[in-house]
Order: sequence, then C-alpha cells, then structure tokens
Amino acid sequence: MKASKTIYLFFIPGFILYAIFFLVPTVSALFYSFTDWDGLSASFQFVGFDNYSRAFTGDSIFRKTVGNNLKFMLVVVILQTLLALAFALIVIKNTKTNVLLRALYFFPTILSSVSVAFIWTFIYDPSLGILNQVLQLVGLDFLTQNWIGNADIAIYSLAITQVWFHAGQMLIIFVAGLQAIPKELYEVAEIEGANKWQAFRRVTWPLLAPSATIVVAYTTIQSFKAFDLVFAMTGGGPNNSTEIIATYIFDIAFRSYQFGYASSISVIFMVIIAIITYLQFKALRSDRISY
Repeated sequence: MKASKTIYLFFIPGFILYAIFFLVPTVSALFYSFTDWDGLSASFQFVGFDNYSRAFTGDSIFRKTVGNNLKFMLVVVILQTLLALAFALIVIKNTKTNVLLRALYFFPTILSSVSVAFIWTFIYDPSLGILNQVLQLVGLDFLTQNWIGNADIAIYSLAITQVWFHAGQMLIIFVAGLQAIPKELYEVAEIEGANKWQAFRRVTWPLLAPSATIVVAYTTIQSFKAFDLVFAMTGGGPNNSTEIIATYIFDIAFRSYQFGYASSISVIFMVIIAIITYLQFKALRSDRISY
C-alpha cells in the first residue's frame, strides 16, 4: 500500500512543469483578457467583455487574420496530408533506397524555421529567385511574379513553404501506420479480386485512420502556430495579407502594448484550435469509416 502511494510522487515533477508552462499562463491570459493591462503598468482596469466585443465587431484586421489562418490551414492540411500519404505509399518497403528517401524527405523538418524562411524567401525572390528563373527557362514567363509580395497569393506561397517544411515529418507517421497493417489482409483482398484502389479503400484507409487523425490534427495545430515562419518571411505583409492570429497577437502585445486585448485574442485563438481539432477527430474517427 505504501509503495502504491509512492508511485504518485513521480507525477509531481511533470505536474509542476505542466502547471508552470500551461496552467498558469492559460489562467493568466484568461484573467488579463478582461482587463486593459498594457503589459508594463502595475495597475489596470477591468473592462469585462469589451475586448471580446472589440475582436468580433470592431477589429477588421483580426477578422482578416482569422480568414488568412483558415486559408493557410486548409492548403497546408490538404496538401501536406496528401503528399505525405502518397510518398509514404511509395517508400513503405524497408529497402536501402527507401530508407535514404525517407531521410531526405524528413531532412527539412530538422531545420530551424528561420533557416527555412531565408531559403524560401530567396526561392520566391522576383528578380533572383530560382522559381521565377525556372519558369522563364521552360517558357512559362507569364507565371512569374512576386510570390510573397503579391497580396492575392502571398498566404498560399507561405502555405507551400510550410508543406515543404513538415511533409516529411507526417510521412514518417504514415509509414509507421502502413507498416502496422497485416499483409494477410492484402492477400485476402487479392484473392477476393480487389484491385489496388479497392484494397486501399477497404483495407489501407480504414486501418490507417488513426494515423491520419494524428497527422491532420497535428498539421492543423502547426498551421495555426506558424508564427516564426510567417514572421521571418513577410512579417504579416503585404497589407496584412499574410497576418495570421499568432503574428497579430505579437503585434498588439509587443508593438502596441495592448496586453489585455492580446490576451483575449489568445483565448479566442485557443478556442478556435480546440473546436477545429475536435471536429477533425469526430470526422476521422476510425469507427465511423465504413469498411
């Protein structure tokens, strides 16, 4: 009995870290979201729900950042999931070539966000960038443009960078999920006369659903937290066309010193991520996928 109680002592260090780095900041943000604190003064006033009202009805930039974030998320989630799954199906066998390819696909993930930002800023450069030069070389001059300077497409250009950055990481999750599927199921499907698409639909995808759920949820969270990449590449410009919620929180907190308002945006941000992730889990639950 004494030994069983001692086991609970091992939870204390983890709980302390959890409290310091999650519980306390979360409760503090919720508290300050009802104030006009500027982040510097010792005093502040309670303003009730004024900050939340301002965010939803009086702040057009915030509404724009939500739209930008949703565009960014949709492109990243769809492209990154599809590419990671496609590459995983190609390199699933443990041959020397495939192991090397997995390492190459995974390599961008170990780079820092700032390094990736500098690489892709150079690629997108309208004058010296390799992307425009390649387009000119193959006779597609009409497609060349300022990829991160054009407000209409800048957010999508950043999304492509995010996909390149993290697709290899998601590939590894899919490979692990694919290798866990018993080969006997494919043999049965082949005996039953199923073609490759039918085997994928009836065998691979249902059993891969848990991995897909992890990939989609994690990719969604990554896309909402892509602060460093966006900040280093565009800083939210041009004309707030690449401003996402994370960079907007930074602007109003550390440039405008509106910590109370920034806290309310942070709370809304957390709720948005929670709702979207919950809906994704509900939609991708393996027991809802038909066999």
